[in-house]
Amino acid sequence: MKYAFLIMGPYSGKDDVRFPERSDTTRMIGVPDIENAERIAVSLRNEGYDAIELCGAFGADGARRIIEATGHEIAVGFVTHFPEDDGLFEKAFG
Repeated sequence: MKYAFLIMGPYSGKDDVRFPERSDTTRMIGVPDIENAERIAVSLRNEGYDAIELCGAFGADGARRIIEATGHEIAVGFVTHFPEDDGLFEKAFG
């Protein structure tokens, strides 16, 4: 199985870490915005990745955009948290 995690923030879109190193099994890729994420997700699909997980910054709408961009052909999920922890997340991420 090939799996990637996309994290959105102040990244160049070229931030790409592989686990294990120099492997295509598991990757974490930093993206600056949803448009870059869509482009990278399509590339991952074309490279044979089976699943993409998204950081919470994508939210449900961003996850839907990635699902659409990849043609509903690979599993896409996104990180979330319980509403009672909203204050902790606001403190951590602003």
